[in-house]
Amino acid sequence: MIRLLLADDHPIILSGLASLLRDTEFTIATAVSDGAAALAAARADPPDILLLDVRMPTLSGVEVLRVLKAEGSPIPTVLLTASLDDGNLLEAMRLGVGGIVLKEMAHARLLECLRAVSNGGVWIDAAILERWREAAAHGRPRGPLDGLAPRERQLADMVGRGLRNRDIADALGVSEGSVKVFLHRIYRKLKVGSRTELALLVEQAAR
Repeated sequence: MIRLLLADDHPIILSGLASLLRDTEFTIATAVSDGAAALAAARADPPDILLLDVRMPTLSGVEVLRVLKAEGSPIPTVLLTASLDDGNLLEAMRLGVGGIVLKEMAHARLLECLRAVSNGGVWIDAAILERWREAAAHGRPRGPLDGLAPRERQLADMVGRGLRNRDIADALGVSEGSVKVFLHRIYRKLKVGSRTELALLVEQAAR
């Protein structure tokens, strides 16, 4: 059996995926509801494939992928998403994502994707692949957060979701002092003076 670590914060999605995978070569070894739990589970008991929702609490699927790749993890990752903006799409492709499946097509395409990835291949939904080609050809669109380094962007996204410094430090495995240093650097780069202004910029970038 091919062991999956599944992360999604919607119980209905988790239940539907469990039904879809029943009586196949895939088994859900671990199911969690947020990104930090997915990261911890992947470190503690690495699965054969990570299946991650893009938008979920604490850490997004792309953020989990980013951290694991930085740590040198070889676990192939499949992202399951209702939508994916160009910035996250370009980063996921740069990080070597194994697959991207639209949630609306999961019932028809997920098994095909998982089988391709389990055999060492890459499977990207055709519509997303076309968007990636267009974005890569024209360059990443400029936005208010585009001047940030990857770790700074990750921290800014977490501020935008309302996480406290302590929560961010725990999720990233750093001290609260390091989080404060990163925040002040971000404030200078973006010319903002408060956490609230930063959160508003993150919200604007997500539109």
